[in-house]
Amino acid sequence: MQFFLDTANIDAIKKYAAWGMVDGVTTNPTLIAKEGVSLEKRIKEIAKMVKGPISAEVIATDVKGMLAEGRHYAKWGKNIYVKVPCTPEGLQAVGVFKKEGIKTNVTLVFSAGQALLVAKAGADLVSPFIGRLDDIAEDGMALIGEIMTMYENYNFDTKVL
Repeated sequence: MQFFLDTANIDAIKKYAAWGMVDGVTTNPTLIAKEGVSLEKRIKEIAKMVKGPISAEVIATDVKGMLAEGRHYAKWGKNIYVKVPCTPEGLQAVGVFKKEGIKTNVTLVFSAGQALLVAKAGADLVSPFIGRLDDIAEDGMALIGEIMTMYENYNFDTKVL
């Protein structure tokens, strides 16, 4: 089991990293904006503190834009993962990133079917939105179980966050 923080708050990351408990960090443009700092500056700060995967989310919604942003982000450190949405465009970008050796994390996953597409596209990480499912009276943890079983049965390398 690994522990990932979902934040851009540098004080929280420092606190938990000092405990030796942080295996990675995932963040998004909204969390970065709340911190009042540039995405690049914050991601580079986090990458200096945490050796594991650091996910930096694209804001583009088209393949060309996602690829441009992701390639730029990947230059910030060896542990930077490009976070893309589970959309047709995002899955297409994942395939290109995979061929280029750029690590990815796919977000906005709400079903096992989507998680299957994510793994088939070659994503390194998948971030199911279990909290949002729980908010609408769905069983988010049941989805995690379905995804884990599917990934194990078909020997997918994609890790579930």
